[in-house]
Amino acid sequence: MEHEIKTLTARLLAHRVVPRGDALAKKALLDDIFRAELDKSLAAIGLRLVENPYAEHIAVALLPEMTEPVFGSGDAWLNNNLGLPRDGVALLVILWALIILPKRERQIARVEAGKENQSDMFGAQKPLETGETVSTGISEDALYADFGKALGGRTRFSANLGRLVNLGFVVRRNRWLDEGPMLDLMIDYAQLAPRIIEGALADVLLRREGRDGLVNKRADDEMEAGADDDIASAGPLFDLPADDAADGEAC
Repeated sequence: MEHEIKTLTARLLAHRVVPRGDALAKKALLDDIFRAELDKSLAAIGLRLVENPYAEHIAVALLPEMTEPVFGSGDAWLNNNLGLPRDGVALLVILWALIILPKRERQIARVEAGKENQSDMFGAQKPLETGETVSTGISEDALYADFGKALGGRTRFSANLGRLVNLGFVVRRNRWLDEGPMLDLMIDYAQLAPRIIEGALADVLLRREGRDGLVNKRADDEMEAGADDDIASAGPLFDLPADDAADGEAC
């Protein structure tokens, strides 16, 4: 077991993320004894395992008590250890709000639809839908039209977007931005989502829903049809203070 824990920890640090379907990742998620030893080993170096059932990967992040020693305090406080400037962090939060929030709504809707149509109350729970079936991404041009000037113009926007691509937060294909393996792991959904939905980016989300209504409707229709049929190296140590992100200070 010790060798497996060392191997998984080294892979998490070297590769930033490990797919959820990997043998050692599965063991960490399903074997209580292995998980307890892994948590103990990570805690000894100030880290914790980061995973959620909605994400396709696992990663590591700082323990809460290690945030201040690592990131400093007061005027010396760093908002991340990835070399992202504040407008880069702001862009990351915006991408998270526009990609992860709609994805999570579809995943939850799929789960609820499955429960409503579950004829066998003792039947095995179906795995959560992930990937392209629930995550639709966003147009790079539309993103720039909404936020480019506020984030420093074309040069700054492109540079920061390139950094986020290299760090694994988003995948860039033909000017279309899809969810990367880090995006749904490194920001606390429970803490940040209510503040975005109810405040900081609420108007932007509503505008995007209107502009991309047809795209979202197709994705929702596909999800509903499926429901009817079926019924961190530095990267993982990313830390985003919710107050800065939600209040727009990162801009």
